[in-house]
Amino acid sequence: MSTESPGRPGRPSRPSRPGRPSRLVLVVGTGTEVGKTWVSARLLRGLRQASNTVAARKPAQSFDPADDPAGFDSVVLGAASGEGSGEVCLLHRCYERPMAPPMSAESLGRPSFTVADLMDEMVWPIPVVDVGLVESAGGVRSPQADDGDAVTLAHALAPDLVLLVADAGLGTINNVRLCVDVLSPDFATIVVLNRYDDSVELHRRNREWLAERDGFTVCTMPNDESRLVEVIGRDTPAL
Repeated sequence: MSTESPGRPGRPSRPSRPGRPSRLVLVVGTGTEVGKTWVSARLLRGLRQASNTVAARKPAQSFDPADDPAGFDSVVLGAASGEGSGEVCLLHRCYERPMAPPMSAESLGRPSFTVADLMDEMVWPIPVVDVGLVESAGGVRSPQADDGDAVTLAHALAPDLVLLVADAGLGTINNVRLCVDVLSPDFATIVVLNRYDDSVELHRRNREWLAERDGFTVCTMPNDESRLVEVIGRDTPAL
């Protein structure tokens, strides 16, 4: 894991919301199928094992109704956080068509919604939990609502930390750079290279390039899982 600390210049102020977690983490991805939910679930379990109280939220999700419900994002996240899937993602924000959520809603003939709607619906447990984890849908620029993508959501949330999940393999340098460009310098961001295998030369070189040449804060999963749990569990995340 690299040792650079994520910068915070220009970071949006934290909105005051009842029940806001002591530490709020937003998990975004460079695209679909990079393993955001798997990474989030592992971290939630690790945080609970380290005696942190946690909650997970998926503002909106879409899926293929033919898929196994046990694999739906809200079900996986709820199993990891100890919550019901309906607490993680409200039933009316679950769209049974595999498209970006606002597109899925439109395709199904359901009402459109905004990022402000998603924020108003995001209710956290009382008493306040130590760590709240919010997982976006798709990639950083994927629509989350009719009027915004994951960057818009990030500005509305003002998280303490953003985890950018990326595949460790071919193409990840380009994808990570493009995503960090739209997230930085507003958010303290850690790049998480998922499915990382240190025996694969490409994975090692990608990690080294992103950390040493680009100066990004980089960790790998599953190798750095315990360290990342420790960082998220602190009052002031730092690496």
